[in-house]
Amino acid sequence: MRERQINREDMLELTRRMTVKRNCFTRIAGGYMDEEGYVDGSFNRNFLALEKKLQEKNIALAKTVPFAESNKELVGIHFDKEEMTSECYQAFSALRKCQLKNDALLESIYEMIGEKYQSKTPYAIYVFSGTYDIPVKGTDKESQWESEEVYEFVICVITDLEEEYETGAVRMGFLFPAFADRSTDIEGMNVYGRTKEEREFIKGLFQQGGRS
Repeated sequence: MRERQINREDMLELTRRMTVKRNCFTRIAGGYMDEEGYVDGSFNRNFLALEKKLQEKNIALAKTVPFAESNKELVGIHFDKEEMTSECYQAFSALRKCQLKNDALLESIYEMIGEKYQSKTPYAIYVFSGTYDIPVKGTDKESQWESEEVYEFVICVITDLEEEYETGAVRMGFLFPAFADRSTDIEGMNVYGRTKEEREFIKGLFQQGGRS
């Protein structure tokens, strides 16, 4: 695994679709974790079925990752071949394909993260499924109506958790797979963390051994 530069324009293009009016999210799921990393509750819903205020609140959580300062709090990662066989990589690849429509897989992901991350206070893991029809750009760099490619992605965030399951600030998270050069990059992801230690934690999830 090695770091690589993120093109800020790619991230800005993606976040422009992260509004209630131009919503790119299809589903949202989450696990509520106690301080020891055990699942204390979960949910899985169609994103558009949420009330507008909840849509806005959750979009803000997801948007924290791509909207963070590129190449500082948000870093680009390139996977080695072995890391692409890791349990975490395979789990999120499957989750992306099913667009979060697998509760058992989600529970296993919450448990996987909980085994590695114990906090002094309860926290939440939120997962978003999204799609973006990437428009063709002409030679003058103006967008055309035709779709060039559909970028299907997952954003995962770990947030503070307040009373009554109210989410607080996003501690860390990632965009999987990476959106690079206006295209899907299955060999990469973008990792967000307020500190280097938080970013290293996310990287470590995808370095936990490979499958034989």
